[in-house]
Amino acid sequence: MNIQGQNNINLIWIWILAALFNAAMQELLVRGYLYQLWKQKYNVVVAIVLTTALFTFMHAGAFEAGIIPVMNVISMSVFITLLLEYTGTIIAPIVAHFVWNTIGAIILGGVSLAPDYPNLFNSTFQGNSLISGGTYKIEGSIVVLIVNLILIVSLFACNKRKNRILKGTGSLPQKGAIAK
Repeated sequence: MNIQGQNNINLIWIWILAALFNAAMQELLVRGYLYQLWKQKYNVVVAIVLTTALFTFMHAGAFEAGIIPVMNVISMSVFITLLLEYTGTIIAPIVAHFVWNTIGAIILGGVSLAPDYPNLFNSTFQGNSLISGGTYKIEGSIVVLIVNLILIVSLFACNKRKNRILKGTGSLPQKGAIAK
């Protein structure tokens, strides 16, 4: 990544707030409502597949960029869903989505939100396009895919451990409780 300059963004906080609303609305629809509905009606796996498909098509620009950007959107969706399962709150997916959009797009200029969103830094990503993302910047980078896969495996393991604890004792130990 090479930062070539900085832009003056008047009222940057409005753009950051817009990124928050964007992430919140997507997450409330996809994981806050539809995922919960499909999980209850079918099961977790079906709900993850359906919401990931919907989330990916909501980010249709990735299809123009190629297979790596599409895989990055898919893996991000799975990661955010596992984050929801682990934390049990829609706040965590909203925050994760918001941080990605704000840092990746508004600050670094390495993620495309919409043509009218500004970016604070003029960044270029150079070197091997598989690693740098080339013209698609970090969205087209295999590095993002690898990080997402590591996060998915980690959260999957954490969720399995959490479920094992819940099944073994009936509940998680309360804060300040003495283990017997």
